[in-house]
Amino acid sequence: MRLVKYLASAGVASRRASEEIVRAGRVTVGGVVVTDPARDVAEGDQVTVDGDRATQPQQRVVYALNKPAGVVSTASDPQGRPTVVSLLGAGLRLYPVGRLDADSTGLILLTNDGELAHRLTHPRFEVPKTYRATLANPPVSAGAVEALRAGVELDDGPTSPARVRKLRPDTLEITIHEGRKRQVRRMCEAVGHPVRRLERVAFGGLPLGELKPGAYRRLTAAELEALASAGSEARRSGASSSAARGRRPRA
Repeated sequence: MRLVKYLASAGVASRRASEEIVRAGRVTVGGVVVTDPARDVAEGDQVTVDGDRATQPQQRVVYALNKPAGVVSTASDPQGRPTVVSLLGAGLRLYPVGRLDADSTGLILLTNDGELAHRLTHPRFEVPKTYRATLANPPVSAGAVEALRAGVELDDGPTSPARVRKLRPDTLEITIHEGRKRQVRRMCEAVGHPVRRLERVAFGGLPLGELKPGAYRRLTAAELEALASAGSEARRSGASSSAARGRRPRA
């Protein structure tokens, strides 16, 4: 098993964050500092991060949390702000699956299962995320809705088409499968309707449900199974759609 995959499965961090940890020289294998994330780890190798042993967890868990505004989507914060991990106090080493802006609210997942986190956040799996956005300059025009559905041009390139449903004159439900920084906010601003409030209401088919702000719950076995298959199902659907449009699916 490659070192970065080992660290992710040990609940140290996501694969991408684990790569940064390794390259920073914070990891040893058998007492020797390793800076190559692709280094193979054999059974029985002792792996440490910042001097602490990294071991594969016996129990993999996922929690759903309704993130309140002002809470950051990290395990720790140098500015001393409350974090999503601190809200749980579960006694486990958990980290968030992706991020929500500090001023956004709603569903965020926390886990010690690095492989699941990878499948849910890597762009190639195209896992859908649904948001409810309350917008400025109402009413939102039909032209703005159609522009979001078609994909809009941002400073880092065009977005993929989004599923958009108008709920009220100033409120849209938007489903995307990309994960760019502040993407929904930038998309709505690009069509003339800056976001006033943003809440994530579903992730990979899992709804926020009745969770109150700051509340959390552990996912059931059935929900975990559905999440685990969300990436592959979304990927197959995306590949079929791309083929039907005569385009190559994203790698």
